[in-house]
Amino acid sequence: MRLDHGIYTLREATSADLAGARQLMLHTFEHDFGIGYVAKWHADVDDLAGTYLANPRQVLFVAVVQATGEVVGTCAVRTGGPKPPYKPEWLVERYNTAETAQLVRVYVASDHRRAGLARRLVSLTRNWILNEGTYRTIYLHTNPAIAGAEQFWRSLPTSEIYDDRPDQGEFQNIHFEMDHTTPII
Repeated sequence: MRLDHGIYTLREATSADLAGARQLMLHTFEHDFGIGYVAKWHADVDDLAGTYLANPRQVLFVAVVQATGEVVGTCAVRTGGPKPPYKPEWLVERYNTAETAQLVRVYVASDHRRAGLARRLVSLTRNWILNEGTYRTIYLHTNPAIAGAEQFWRSLPTSEIYDDRPDQGEFQNIHFEMDHTTPII
């Protein structure tokens, strides 16, 4: 799956894209999230090839600048949902199935935001999920403290499932399901 969008190409990642994708992810953890790399949450970043290229049910999409090949956006799918002990047991159980596609690592480099890349990456990824054929639910979570994150996900065909913020726990996320049928773009 591939989509050309202005100066960008959006497509499934190849091994040649992994160093750039990892660099963007690490930069996002540090500069946007303010937490840096945390092994227990970011283990997939240590093995992008094994997690996304070698597993036929998981995928990493990238947005690259056509002229340079620089990776400036990512969006990935992992099988299953949130993991204990970070989330309530009922939420873990709801998405603890091979039929759940979890959208993860939806990041765009700050210099390339507001160009429609995240929306197009999510659309391309959702189409991949639907074509994969075994997923029944699309799950995601976002940190509403990140500028624009909550508004972005609410602008898409999503339904809020749970908001961690009232619980005042360590994690302050909003959890969503994405509709399979409503067009994104």
